[in-house]
Amino acid sequence: MARYVKRAAPRQSVDSEVVRETVAGIIADVAVRGEDAVREYSRKFDHWDPPTFKVDTGEIERARAAIDPDVLRSMEFAHAQIERFAHLQRESMHEFEAETLPGVFLGQKHIPVQSAGAYVPGGKYPMLMSAQMSILTAKVAGVPRVVGCAPPYEGSGMYPEMLWSMALAGADEIWCVGGVQALALMAHGSPGYDPVDLIAGPGNMYVAEAKRQLFGKTGIDLLAGPTEILVVVDDSADPVIAAADLLGQAEHGPTSPAVLVSLSERMARRVMEEVDRQLTQLATSEVARVSWRDYGEVVIVSDRSEAVDLCDEYAPEHLEVQTADAEWYLDNLNAYGTLCVGEEATITFSDKAIGTNHTLPTGKAARYTGGLWVGKFLKTVTYQRCTRKGALTVAPHAAVLSDAEHFAGHAATARRRIDKYTTAGEM
Repeated sequence: MARYVKRAAPRQSVDSEVVRETVAGIIADVAVRGEDAVREYSRKFDHWDPPTFKVDTGEIERARAAIDPDVLRSMEFAHAQIERFAHLQRESMHEFEAETLPGVFLGQKHIPVQSAGAYVPGGKYPMLMSAQMSILTAKVAGVPRVVGCAPPYEGSGMYPEMLWSMALAGADEIWCVGGVQALALMAHGSPGYDPVDLIAGPGNMYVAEAKRQLFGKTGIDLLAGPTEILVVVDDSADPVIAAADLLGQAEHGPTSPAVLVSLSERMARRVMEEVDRQLTQLATSEVARVSWRDYGEVVIVSDRSEAVDLCDEYAPEHLEVQTADAEWYLDNLNAYGTLCVGEEATITFSDKAIGTNHTLPTGKAARYTGGLWVGKFLKTVTYQRCTRKGALTVAPHAAVLSDAEHFAGHAATARRRIDKYTTAGEM
């Protein structure tokens, strides 16, 4: 039976009513007053009041020129990997048409949404690769118009690497505006700012609540909370690597859960000691220490089946398996956002440059959904067409079932076809 060596503290409750009301007020204001309201909130929250929130090509070129060449090369490498994987996803989605009965043809098509908005957070950390994950994925899906949206960095325009990442990803428009007001502007639009059909991308609790409230007015990708990681280890693991991976996600924020599931108490203790040691050296230890102290957990399990059951119960955003039999877990795990199989893979690769998408489900949402991918920007639609012979095969059954449901009008549409096509000698 699973035994906890370290348990997370009870999660402090957030005044969700205050968050809901704040978000609702901003969204309603932007819906009525448009850019004027956006400008007011931008001044209030970001100290940002430009002549226009739209970024022009001159700003993009200046941003690119200011970036270190090594960073540019790494951004281009990551761009290529993310694009390649997104194309593979798109190629895996097949359209078809089949004759399911004589004269009855049923088909499936994948149609891109016509516009998408990609929100890229940039408050505490400028999330450069989030632009690639959302904008580039949408472009590979075939979305004709993609708007990239990010807050100003320290009140003085967009962080150069962020801006260039958006441009490199293929954004058709880039707006420098942040927070709830950015999502409201993308959803409702304003003169000069056309609304979008779907909004994607991560953000804080206010951004997540804005997506929740805007859903219906626009589509959304998913609702994401604090970053999560769960690492499974056995006696073959390297405690230095396991500890580094736990802290690599804990640094996201003071409420980010980091969980160690170990098949060995000895290894669990070694990883815990290593976490404490690395925290004395980590530049972001001020954040990571709080996250590990308050939301870190260490669990000892008796065997790998118990480890899988526990992992599926956590349904973590990020899951790493650092065991001698890591491939077995790939075949048996059921609930995670993304999985790193073996020590050689790490969530940092996934977050930055390996190609898979890092916008993923949190808060146990991995029980019922995966993360952002090409298919999120595509509408899988169906169609049907019939010959008259095919219609006469289906119509009698449709009429009987309509009668059983007391839908006289439905039944009539079927029987009128029976009458017409039988008279025409189609039987």
